[in-house]
Amino acid sequence: MSAFTLRVASLGSGRSLGRRFARAALAGLGWAFIFIGFVGTILPGHLGLPFLVVGLIVVLRSSFQARRRFVDLQHRHPRLLFPVRRLLRREPEIFPVAWQQLLRFERLILPRRFRVARRVRRGLRQKFG
Repeated sequence: MSAFTLRVASLGSGRSLGRRFARAALAGLGWAFIFIGFVGTILPGHLGLPFLVVGLIVVLRSSFQARRRFVDLQHRHPRLLFPVRRLLRREPEIFPVAWQQLLRFERLILPRRFRVARRVRRGLRQKFG
């Protein structure tokens, strides 16, 4: 083995160690954002959800194990995680996801005669559409 081969081999292992450290640091930062997001959803104000989404994006891009668990959850509960997947895309569909969640929440909580979101949307469509 020549000196050049040994040097290249040592550089390759150093790069992978640096990459591992960077991935671990990014995963830690993502988990910190997720924790801040959970705390932010409990406290008054609306800053919790953006922190949760950013933290989830960072963790899923930097941790293979978290990505594998997310995919398993996605296969088990597709209806529950579909809005999260739509928010994690490169071009997230924020307003359609929010509207869909509002309709689902309204359907879950209120009886049919008290639901107003669908009627408001239809009225706006007739007025401006």
